[in-house]
Amino acid sequence: MTTNLTRRRTLQAAGATALAAGLTHLSAGAARADVADVAAGAGEPALVTYPVPSGAPVNTSSFQVKVRVPGGSWETLGVYRPTLAEINPTTGSSKTYASSLAYFDFTGQVEVEVTYIKGGVSKVRIRPDSYGIKPEVLADTLRFTLDRPRNVVAQINDDLFDCLHLFARPVEAKRPKADDPDVLYYGPGIHTTADGYLTVPSGKTVYLEGGAYLKATVVFKDVDHARILGRGILAGPKAGGITVDGCTDISIGAVTTLNPNGYSVNIGESHGVAIKGLGSFSSKGWGDGIDVFSSTHVTVDGVFMRNSDDCIAVYAHRWEWYGDTSHITVRNSTLWADVAHPINIGTHGNTDNPEVLKHLVFENLDICDHREPQMGYQGCIAINAGDSNLVKNVRIDGVRVEDFRWGQLIHMRVMYNTKYNTSVGRGIEDVYVKDLSYTGKPLATCLLLGYDAKHPITDVTFENLQVNGQVIADSMKKPTWYLTTDTIPMHTNEHVTNLKFLTTAEAEAAAAS
Repeated sequence: MTTNLTRRRTLQAAGATALAAGLTHLSAGAARADVADVAAGAGEPALVTYPVPSGAPVNTSSFQVKVRVPGGSWETLGVYRPTLAEINPTTGSSKTYASSLAYFDFTGQVEVEVTYIKGGVSKVRIRPDSYGIKPEVLADTLRFTLDRPRNVVAQINDDLFDCLHLFARPVEAKRPKADDPDVLYYGPGIHTTADGYLTVPSGKTVYLEGGAYLKATVVFKDVDHARILGRGILAGPKAGGITVDGCTDISIGAVTTLNPNGYSVNIGESHGVAIKGLGSFSSKGWGDGIDVFSSTHVTVDGVFMRNSDDCIAVYAHRWEWYGDTSHITVRNSTLWADVAHPINIGTHGNTDNPEVLKHLVFENLDICDHREPQMGYQGCIAINAGDSNLVKNVRIDGVRVEDFRWGQLIHMRVMYNTKYNTSVGRGIEDVYVKDLSYTGKPLATCLLLGYDAKHPITDVTFENLQVNGQVIADSMKKPTWYLTTDTIPMHTNEHVTNLKFLTTAEAEAAAAS
């Protein structure tokens, strides 16, 4: 059963060019409240789909996507066109590919049907692999069921670019009211601002309803208690997607930054920033996902990042931002780096007044890809201390890395990269890596390199490191003259001290003693 609910949608954003109206479709198995008041997990199955506004970039040549509550009617989703990048390692030029994105919200269970319009399906893979989703395939159509919100990628015939990204999110528990004076409300449709920027005052909420497409860079500058929420699309044609500069208590919700002119989210000298459910695609140069500079207490949760530069980058000083970076947490997310690193830590800092990056946590992550020809910029997880930075107290826990195209699994280096640094980093210390797993072709050699005796890497522990199912531990069976690192493979120099590889049982025994 499908009910179309029409309600007033008012736009209250300065500089917006259009007042948009549209329909949100709600399917449910019983009597229901207005979709604005449906709470995720309320026990009643629900499905919310959104229109694609006329004028938004769409891809109609690759996938047809339908969803339904089990036993209900199929609803066809609109498909957006994110663009993705691949670097030519010989020329340095970038080739851009069109891909596909669809999204919806649901509670309970939802059935998904995907048809590959081009035909000739011989192989199907639903990623991340850790979800264990094995679709039913009939000719060029595949079906699968989701029992919880998830961001997945349907990959056909091993094509990394002509694939379907599907964001299946929870139904919003509560939407702000369109006529709330503290809400800048964008309903379905294409919206612009006069100068390509939307500056958000303190205490205000930007709400992008599903089906909204905002062509602006959203700026939080020297404000507090402000946020951007919703299910809409943000296309930043000027200076990336979202800037958080000198702010406190900022929230970024499950909007999607689509092909911005630069990064998706840039955070500098800010405290108390929460990013939850963000989707991100980029294809232009320096198209980072989320960059954090000289900030504290930043949490990134449940995001999907597919970027043409680092997906997550954590730094200290750069440009006008100064100070230590601490208490940064990234969890429950999927990272896909078409260029550079999925995770990069420590490059930028302040040689004149050295800074510290500390208390950094990365947990329950799926890394789908990493492609970087340059040896100095490789690493699905890279800790590169430069600019007199000291990087310490780093915890990496439960990271699953799939077969990636080009690079290293993990890379730690105290460095003086003359392209970006004005001094060598001070060091890397106290890094604990637990339950890091890799499944794929044989790895290229990972590197752990201290700079010299005064700029070392110290106290690094791997617990339950698994490479293609083999647990890497100092106690493992190997020729006595082999190093543990030979089995990964990994190269460490003489400026790496107190490096350990433990099984979980050995780690637990050591903790209990």
